[in-house]
Amino acid sequence: MSDSKCCGTDSCDTDAANNDEHRQQVRSAYAQVANASNEGDACGIESSCCGVSDDAAINTLISTRMGYSEADLEFVPDGADMGLGCGNPRAIASLQAGEVVVDLGAGGGFDCFLAAQEVGEAGHVIGIDMTPDMLSKARANASKGKFTNVEFRLGEIEHLPVANETVDVIISNCVINLSPDKAQVFKETFRILKPGGRLAISDVVATIELPEEMRNDPMLIAGCMGNASLIDDLAEMIKDAGFENIRIEPKDESKDFIKDWAPDHNVTDYVVSASIEAIKPCC
Repeated sequence: MSDSKCCGTDSCDTDAANNDEHRQQVRSAYAQVANASNEGDACGIESSCCGVSDDAAINTLISTRMGYSEADLEFVPDGADMGLGCGNPRAIASLQAGEVVVDLGAGGGFDCFLAAQEVGEAGHVIGIDMTPDMLSKARANASKGKFTNVEFRLGEIEHLPVANETVDVIISNCVINLSPDKAQVFKETFRILKPGGRLAISDVVATIELPEEMRNDPMLIAGCMGNASLIDDLAEMIKDAGFENIRIEPKDESKDFIKDWAPDHNVTDYVVSASIEAIKPCC
């Protein structure tokens, strides 16, 4: 398992430094995405989960391939859909009016705004992102769209700025794979969920162990591929956090767009998008 615990002081210090460097690389990559989107430029690989095109039609094509409808794309403010992600977590979230939803790695707010529509004015959506540039973009989009039941908070998904047992549903779209400490992410999601609360996540998972050169490639890490966890390891982390009814369902059809994320690597030999569901026990 790649998200292992350290057992010595020197080892822990090294792991902490590596984790900080990892987060900074990811934060820098997504700041570039946010700024490129604001300026109408392309950044990175246009079809990548960390790329953005200056062509709205391309972003629309990317998002519909991931399971969003044309109505979804028309509902959100211009600039909220940047063609990011690897699936549609709302498709498995079964959101209800009045629920409190947290989106891990909210980006420009795309999934938050769609969730806000489903939970209604009686509900509340909180988007968490560690990138100030992306947070500014999301808040501007919320203001533009006059969303009164959505807020955005700066924070790392390993240390969520949310109170204990206050959330009904946690969604996330191709973000947890970026974390250097996924086990801690799932502990945090368990902490903030109410008893009976649920996870509804779309993310990239590894079907076989990635070669070391892929795991150490900053572009592949920021591109949602290099840091993907094996399915069995991911299930173990979720179980260890306390969740039940864990389902990780790989989506073979996702290979059609993942293969374009890094055309110089045979990434679909190693990774695939998956829907990830789990429930916090009621008792």
